Amino acid sequence: MAKDNKFDLQPYLDKINEFDVNDIDWENMGSWPIAGKAVFCSVIAIAIVVGGYFMMLEPLSQKLSREIKQESQLKKDFENKAFQVANLEEYKAQMVEMEHNFESILKQLPRDTEVPGLIDDISLAALNNGLDLKVISPKKQVRTEFYNELPIEIEVEGDYHELGAYVSSVASLSRIVTLHDFSITTKGKDNGNLSLKILAKTYRYNEGD
Repeated sequence: MAKDNKFDLQPYLDKINEFDVNDIDWENMGSWPIAGKAVFCSVIAIAIVVGGYFMMLEPLSQKLSREIKQESQLKKDFENKAFQVANLEEYKAQMVEMEHNFESILKQLPRDTEVPGLIDDISLAALNNGLDLKVISPKKQVRTEFYNELPIEIEVEGDYHELGAYVSSVASLSRIVTLHDFSITTKGKDNGNLSLKILAKTYRYNEGD
């Protein structure tokens, strides 16, 4: 019949249970019981593992976390640049269209030599609509970063419908003209005429002069 070679741990477990830390002779570790040596070695092993983690693995873990965040940011930057490259031609086309629109707007701004003609057009619009032109007086231009603003003070008299038609005529001139500071007063009870005071503004591109 074969012998039972099974290793019996029970005696060692019993010795560990009987182990008392107060019985340790720290000056003569070689005489320690097996249980004491086992416990001491276990404590040392745990201390080495924990210490090794904080000394080596923890900095590596932090570095890995930073690298992951940096990789994520680099991916986003790459995606943004790839999108810009993919849409570069579309952006160029939009820029060309914007420049064309800007040039078209500039062409609607009168040059210095065209301002007298614009004043004549505003005056003619009043006469064509049956109004009595009382005042048309250009004021000092206002300079801004990109354009010069040219205010023109206007006063006309006529009935309600004539005034409405006049405002529409001025607003539809080929040059850009905006109307501000409307003021309407009654001129007489018998004829029903009204007096309209407005400030018209036209604009000239500021070429740095």
